[in-house]
Amino acid sequence: MAFTRATGKHRRPSRMSRTTANVAGVATLTTTGVIGTLASPALAAEDTSLEDTGLTKTISIGDAVAGEIDAQATAQQIAAQETAAKEHAEAEAKQRAAEQKRQAEADAKKEREARERAAREAERKRLNTFVSPIAGSHVSTSYGAGGAVWSSGTHTGIDFHAETGTVVQSVGYGTVVEAGWGGAYGNNVVIKMHDGTYTQYAHLLSVAVQAGQAVTTGQQIGISGATGNVTGSHLHFEARATADYGSDLDPLAYLRGHGVNL
Repeated sequence: MAFTRATGKHRRPSRMSRTTANVAGVATLTTTGVIGTLASPALAAEDTSLEDTGLTKTISIGDAVAGEIDAQATAQQIAAQETAAKEHAEAEAKQRAAEQKRQAEADAKKEREARERAAREAERKRLNTFVSPIAGSHVSTSYGAGGAVWSSGTHTGIDFHAETGTVVQSVGYGTVVEAGWGGAYGNNVVIKMHDGTYTQYAHLLSVAVQAGQAVTTGQQIGISGATGNVTGSHLHFEARATADYGSDLDPLAYLRGHGVNL
């Protein structure tokens, strides 16, 4: 006899059908007394609802935890990147500030040095500024002129034309080393100049300074007269290399060498 099968699609029994059959099987086994040894395993084997549900929950929880871990890792990475960027920006800002400070200090130093150079130059010019001992006058007797009127035989200075009472001024910056009577020079003033040379102003009617006093260019030191060995009112002016008599310099060349046009 041939085995025949109904035509059409054959499907696996559904869960409901399988469950119903299992329940029927359990009922049969109960009546036969086999349920004691087979019922529990058979029922456990066929009750897949708890297994399926438990598996689903486990997968669901695992995905959520993994998602949270990924999110936390991403957040930590972003935070680390932000921290690193902030630290880098702060380091660059500190470096720029340090460079700006160094540059500012360098600029301030240059400016200070420039001011100091300018001040020194101004002081040098101020100290090297000379004037004629009598403003607007002229030389009446030249340096080195000979004659019996001078004890050395020659004129050791130059004479400036000056009426009695004309203001006599220091030709430059210096310190008075002598002020008063000077024998044949009459009332005279001797000044040690800032460059170490000496100037003398003789035959004064009166003096306006005293020894040890600092004087400036153009400061009045006395008034002209005709005291001492003279034949008339005038100013006798000498320039010397030292304080000693006989170290005289050409006064006209001395003044011109300091920028005084005569």
